[in-house]
Amino acid sequence: MKFFWLIRSVLFTVGQLSSLVFFSLVGQLLRPFSARVRYQFIHYWAKFCIWWLKITCGVTYTVHGKDRIDAAQPGLILARHESAWETLAFQSIFPQQTFVLKKELLKIPFFGWGLAMLTPISIDRNAGRKAIKQVVEEGVDRIQHGIWVVIFPEGTRIAAGEFAKIKGGGALLAQKVKAPVYLVGHNAGEFWPKNSFIKRPGNIDIYISEPFDATEMTVAEINQKTEEWFLTHSSIRQSEVEDKER
Repeated sequence: MKFFWLIRSVLFTVGQLSSLVFFSLVGQLLRPFSARVRYQFIHYWAKFCIWWLKITCGVTYTVHGKDRIDAAQPGLILARHESAWETLAFQSIFPQQTFVLKKELLKIPFFGWGLAMLTPISIDRNAGRKAIKQVVEEGVDRIQHGIWVVIFPEGTRIAAGEFAKIKGGGALLAQKVKAPVYLVGHNAGEFWPKNSFIKRPGNIDIYISEPFDATEMTVAEINQKTEEWFLTHSSIRQSEVEDKER
């Protein structure tokens, strides 16, 4: 069985990487155009990958709460980060968006070139308060220009079943942005595990909360609300939370 999964994962990776080269190279021709035009082209790569993942590896997904998304009003997404899957799938689920990410990702050949076309908020994670200020300022700017912003408030990918403390940058942006905030949990790490080449067949469940206004909430209240959503709508085990709190 594992050998079969390996073969299917190889097929997926071949398609993913070859299509990445095509999209990233052709995409460079669109640099003179607007961010919306560039996004409309490059996001088809993400859609292709999700489709190809289904064909080769048997990974599907179900969205719970998609009807809660107000496409007419750009918002802030605070999402659980278990896998590379959600960075691709979100582009089929939500309107035009960009991500808060570490600047080193933009230096990766082909992948970084394509990523740059999404107008990301690229930060130095060692910059402390300066990085948080950048997230808030650029996040507000992106949303004011009609682009949704995705933040993974745990700061990095967390293995399925594990839990990490929620950081404050996403909550600070939620306070300042004056836009609806959505919490998103899922169990993608069970099928596309962190740092794993092999993808396992199955159905990913993704849960989207009701949008809420965070302008009158404290950072602690926003983080608690986020943590509770992740706990009840992802693969986190209660034991992991209890261990972190001790």
